[in-house]
Amino acid sequence: MFIGIYNTLVRILYPIAIRRYIDKRKKIGKEDIKRFNERVGRPNKERPEGRLIWLHGASVGESISMLPLINRLLELYPDVHVMVTTGTTTSAEVMAKRLPERAFHQYLPIDNPVFTTRFVRHWQPTIALWFESEFWPAMLSSIKRKNIPLILINGRISNKSFKRWQQFDYIIKELLDCFTACLGQSEEDAYRLRILGAKDAMCLGNLKYAGLPIPVDQEKKAELLEQIGERPLWLVSSTHNDEEFKIGRFLKELQAKHPNLLTLIAPRHPNRGAEIKEKLQQDYGLNVALRSAKEPITPKTDVYVADTIGEMGIWYEIAPIVFIGGSLIPHGGQNFMEPSRCRDAVIVGPHMHNFTDAMNRAKHADGVIQVNDVLELIDMVDQLLTNKELLEAKRSLAYNWATGEAKVLDGIVEKIQGYMVNEDS
Repeated sequence: MFIGIYNTLVRILYPIAIRRYIDKRKKIGKEDIKRFNERVGRPNKERPEGRLIWLHGASVGESISMLPLINRLLELYPDVHVMVTTGTTTSAEVMAKRLPERAFHQYLPIDNPVFTTRFVRHWQPTIALWFESEFWPAMLSSIKRKNIPLILINGRISNKSFKRWQQFDYIIKELLDCFTACLGQSEEDAYRLRILGAKDAMCLGNLKYAGLPIPVDQEKKAELLEQIGERPLWLVSSTHNDEEFKIGRFLKELQAKHPNLLTLIAPRHPNRGAEIKEKLQQDYGLNVALRSAKEPITPKTDVYVADTIGEMGIWYEIAPIVFIGGSLIPHGGQNFMEPSRCRDAVIVGPHMHNFTDAMNRAKHADGVIQVNDVLELIDMVDQLLTNKELLEAKRSLAYNWATGEAKVLDGIVEKIQGYMVNEDS
């Protein structure tokens, strides 16, 4: 009922309002003009022969979390191809660099039933794996109409979303009815999915725990290490607006205790690089170099802003101490498992509600350091830089926790195989 009304309204509104919105996105660079045909369900690529596994994730985080699963599926099924869809230009760039052979990227079509039907008809996937909780009614209904098995992977229903969906239970029940099975990130997510009407809802663990090592360009890494020399350093990673400036205010104080200290900053949105440089220089008198401008690290550089895409692995390998952004502000935090797998001592702020289950497990294993504010953060960095034994212990604890959690992949793959078995026969 709801999906039918939604699809009708989208058909009517697309030429009037939705198209204007899309045109605005094109103008500000949020749409890939060269590949926009994919957004209306007209791909330039032919469907590969044989079976096709389709994985969808909203953006960079979800698409990166797919990589271990993609590799395992391609190993298990030598005849299979994998298609990954996302909706952002940044995720498309990342996937272009990181997808293995027999896997390719496409943009998810705009959620118009004309476009989604066209997309599903062209690709005819054997199975669809939907990551986290971005529910597009037109696309989900197009998949269901073709009787394609659809599995929700790493489903997440926040407390806020759960309360909201309970007020509109008739809508979420219809959307969840499109899924063949739902795998929650945590037992709490699986419980909420069941309450909201999901079929075959369970928790096999969080796939983000099974992430692959991030690729590292060894030549670039060596070049950077030569510039850095023996200087002590730490990384401020995945920061959002204002976090860099909260930290920047205390860097001179930290440098007084640790002469020649180099701070690396890798903002969540690289296009903010120039803004970060300007403010840190003007407000705090710091000497800042910008990677996107090809500015080198010199002995006078206080802060190096790594405003590039696809190089996070370099920063995690270079820096022994990593602070994860999105956590000094009420954003909810970013992925702290990746630096843990790189054997870094990982520090997060008070706001990590996007990763409640992971945080509980990591804290139980003493695999993450949580601070309440920027003053505690600076104090903890000071302690780790001063006490090498403490630093080494925290690095080992983070690594041991992260690698131990990677077993979740086996259970998720086994569940997917249950829906691939008919294709094998």
